[in-house]
Amino acid sequence: MYTSRRGFIKGAAGLSALGMAGCCCCGGKVARVVPANGKIRLAAVGVMGKGYSDWMPMVKSGLAELVAWCDADATMREKAINAKDTKKIPGLAEKLAKIPFYTDYRKMLDEQAKLQIDAMTISTPDHMHAAVAIRAMKMGIHVYVQKPLVRTLWELDYFNKTAKECGVVTQMGNQGSSVDSMRRCTEVLQSGILGDVKEVHVWTNRPVWPQGKNVADWVKGHPKGDPIRNGLDWNAWLGVAADRPFLDKYPANADVYDPWKLGKNVYHTFTWRGFFDFGCGAFGDMACHTMNLPFRGLELGAVSDAICTKIESENDVAYPLKSVVKLTYKERESNARPGVTLPAVTLYWYDGNIKPDAALMPKWAATHEGKVPNTGCYIIGSKGAVLMQDDYGAKCAIALNDDKEFKDIFAHEAAKQVARVIPFRAGSSAAAGKASVEMKGFGTGHYIEFLDAIRGVGPVYAQTHSRCFSDVDYSIPQMEGILVGCIAQRLPNQMLKWCSSKQSFDVAAANAFIKPYIRKGFEF
Repeated sequence: MYTSRRGFIKGAAGLSALGMAGCCCCGGKVARVVPANGKIRLAAVGVMGKGYSDWMPMVKSGLAELVAWCDADATMREKAINAKDTKKIPGLAEKLAKIPFYTDYRKMLDEQAKLQIDAMTISTPDHMHAAVAIRAMKMGIHVYVQKPLVRTLWELDYFNKTAKECGVVTQMGNQGSSVDSMRRCTEVLQSGILGDVKEVHVWTNRPVWPQGKNVADWVKGHPKGDPIRNGLDWNAWLGVAADRPFLDKYPANADVYDPWKLGKNVYHTFTWRGFFDFGCGAFGDMACHTMNLPFRGLELGAVSDAICTKIESENDVAYPLKSVVKLTYKERESNARPGVTLPAVTLYWYDGNIKPDAALMPKWAATHEGKVPNTGCYIIGSKGAVLMQDDYGAKCAIALNDDKEFKDIFAHEAAKQVARVIPFRAGSSAAAGKASVEMKGFGTGHYIEFLDAIRGVGPVYAQTHSRCFSDVDYSIPQMEGILVGCIAQRLPNQMLKWCSSKQSFDVAAANAFIKPYIRKGFEF
């Protein structure tokens, strides 16, 4: 039994896109319309860190103006106003100082009649993505949501239905999607150049923040908590999560994993990511990037099962320090090549600096001192292989069976013959020799694409049936596989069979993790 990606989306949601029509879910409201020559009224939830790099390119483009912003940590407001990039734009700091600032997103949305927000960036901890986005979408607000789109499978289904019923533009924040090399390698893979692909390996050096059993033990050993930092609205930061005391920092001598020396914050800032209640660990953090190429290029859709085959530092509070998860994606029809049935794919996920064996990629190893790239993915077909050598798809190489070595995706002669079918984003080309896309600013096209889509500008992608390359037609099925994998990490060495249409596993313990805890007052 197989389905196309498009068929999977319809089956998972039980809905077709309703365009700009009103709906009961949205209370009769429709998506806000901005004319092509108009300026988008933008709100930001999450002001610094990833938040800053999300809203700033949109404001810098001149297509949007920030009219409201929100962060549970009020100290982030001054940091954003005084940031180096803010100062580079004449008059921006002064404008930011005058716009309404909130520590609670609910208060901001309650004042929508006054603010008239058209679009919103949501760059909060993972556990708040769905709560903020779904409430905003029900008000007709378009949403750019950082990856992972949501934290749980129940939220994913709810997000999908809400976005389609309310007719809003959505974009998930996997910025490498707009990079030329990612798009070029996607269309090369979709051409069938590798023959039958049945095996994929994806790996990351994350986590680089504290998680694992020592973190869990430390948190359990400090039930009274610490004084809440000045400026932090802890109630708003917790949001939907179960109430608990604030924990500030691990002591300098605490035995917790902290390879990037992140200051040893327990929850805020950034180090929330390793906790089950707040984040999705390394899998949720990076798979939206590193699985991006195989998911798009192989037209993956429904995941059928998952098993965590290796785990280190298992516990019931935080994600493990290391793991290997095996996912199986179903046989499906190709959208890029109508009439072609694509075989089931086994995808191996490795985190915690675990890498696939170099013997899997002998042609690469022979010319690279036997070394596997620090992060990346390896796609194995009956006629050759593709190797992505970074997180975002800026470095992609291909070797067919008769080739002696890998060549860049743009330089390989057979790859050159594959027709261009996916439009490139202006200003999003990968720079030669750069290992990172996002950190070097080469993913800005992803943000502008979101704004253009709101204005009705730009091509409609055949892959997503919209003007956004990471809208719900893409992000929902990709996230479903990732979130199934995250649950497998919580139940190691158990085969979990997942049914998307029923939204359930065949294991009761796994079903307990489908829906999040939602604290009173934060319902959505």
